[in-house]
Amino acid sequence: MSRADMNRRPHLEPRAPFTRQQALRAGLTDRDLRGPAFTQLYWGVYIAASVEVTLVVRALAALMVVPSGSVVSHHSAARLWGGAPPESGEVHVTVAGGVRQKTRGIRPHRVKVLPPTVTRHGLRTTSPEQTWLDMAGCCDLVQLVTLGDSLVRAGSTTPARLVATVPGGGGKRLRLARRAAGLVREKVDSPMESRLRLLFVLAGLPEPVVNFDVVDAGGHSRYRLDLSFPAQLLAFEFEGRQHVDVVDQWESDIVRREDLEAEGWRFVLVTSSKLYAAPADVLARILAAMVDRGVPVPRRVRSEWRRFFVGASDIR
Repeated sequence: MSRADMNRRPHLEPRAPFTRQQALRAGLTDRDLRGPAFTQLYWGVYIAASVEVTLVVRALAALMVVPSGSVVSHHSAARLWGGAPPESGEVHVTVAGGVRQKTRGIRPHRVKVLPPTVTRHGLRTTSPEQTWLDMAGCCDLVQLVTLGDSLVRAGSTTPARLVATVPGGGGKRLRLARRAAGLVREKVDSPMESRLRLLFVLAGLPEPVVNFDVVDAGGHSRYRLDLSFPAQLLAFEFEGRQHVDVVDQWESDIVRREDLEAEGWRFVLVTSSKLYAAPADVLARILAAMVDRGVPVPRRVRSEWRRFFVGASDIR
């Protein structure tokens, strides 16, 4: 092949996903693609082996496989917007009409008309609000509120915008979305804090204040509490593994609690293992602390929490 022919070859950027056809036109061979220099992302789609395969990379590759005009959506879009959806190892895309073939690692969602799209990290994706609404078909109430909290925390949306996104009408999905939108809050720091707060709500207890700021005499924030009833000086905090692994944070948390306990605050600490394995025990501790501090509680807790918090123990 002459130098002039080589110069006319299409340029290939191997650090971005590319198809087999693009590779062949650029002068690569199938043997090259099977070699150690390249990674196959999906059937017929490759990338340089030196590139870290992130969600953005996988989503870019997925859009090269599915029908033209498809959009990244659902779990994948939620993560792109900084949300915390249920785990999924697939790239989720919304496509118009049928899908001719299934591709391992790609989860298509078929619609008659594609939703309006925006751009995120160079990808066609559903908006944060549309993404959250779409997830109402994949999540239960706790998961959907947790996702909404995380999207708000990421700055991608607001509780008011989520409420406004849910159209009128009935149907299980819309009823779920409407209720979940009303439970999304600002300033929630983690999915476990969302889950703990919803244990209160679904048991029919008063909802605690999210991330209350304890201020000094000048009105400046001294400490922030995960969930609390400030009038009764009662705080509930999620004790995550990071609090133990990061020594500085662990030590500062000890000092903070000592300072506030000296001022009359009471703390109830909850771990993820207890919240998942023994939610009834956690609820019993919550109730005991609320009663002790004079927070009004119903004579009998609602049973709805049992649908979302499965544990070995029980509470009456």
